Amino acid sequence: MAEYEHILVESDDETVRITMNEPKRRNALSEEHLSELLGAFVAAGESDASGIILAGNGPVFSAGHDFADVAQRDLLGVRELLNVCTELMTTIQSVPQVVIARVHGLATAAGCQLVASCDLAIAAASAGFALPGGKGGWFCHTPAVPVARSIGRKRLMEMALTGDIVDPVTAAEWGLINTAVPDEELDKSVEHLLARATRGDRSSKALGKQALYAQLDRPESEAYSHAIEVMAAASQLEGAREGMSAFLEKRPPVWPN
Repeated sequence: MAEYEHILVESDDETVRITMNEPKRRNALSEEHLSELLGAFVAAGESDASGIILAGNGPVFSAGHDFADVAQRDLLGVRELLNVCTELMTTIQSVPQVVIARVHGLATAAGCQLVASCDLAIAAASAGFALPGGKGGWFCHTPAVPVARSIGRKRLMEMALTGDIVDPVTAAEWGLINTAVPDEELDKSVEHLLARATRGDRSSKALGKQALYAQLDRPESEAYSHAIEVMAAASQLEGAREGMSAFLEKRPPVWPN
């Protein structure tokens, strides 16, 4: 397993847990931190795990981009930083595993972007979500991309223009997270949702996850065309065949992977 400076990675047979581990810096995302997260997600994606948990150590989940890193960069340097960040977000959605964010404390700017980019998210009652650039000097352009696709235009505009913190109950109502739970129930709730979301054949679920992201922002007719081809091909997978056979034979399925 690779050695990391900014994150911790733990794994068992089923789950990889990736934890941002810069508590004194509020898990601020320097390029080095982002690169380590990217490498960890790539490695996890190539593993046999069925699920990935993204968490943060310390008082907050993540305060977003590290301004100490950003402030010293010229235009090309900031563009490079944002490209690494974007590659991380798209990798989270492209890996075959189910990815769930375990959120405590604040998740702001690129930290909120991380939450919105995960497949699923559960937040503790102590959590909060914000795109604070709207009340500062550097607007949250890239963090707004996945947030917009989770909560819709008017709610995005409220978050992005005001910069106000959204509480976890409201975040759940808006669709930014799946649910909010008491702090003491956070780990149990994350594990329970991940267990439910990783049931079934892994190959089928991996293809399904990637197809969902591929069709989400297409016009309906194009989305159907894409989904038809993927679903037809998926019907020939070993897991799909086993699932149908088990249903018809009235027996529990034996998944191939």
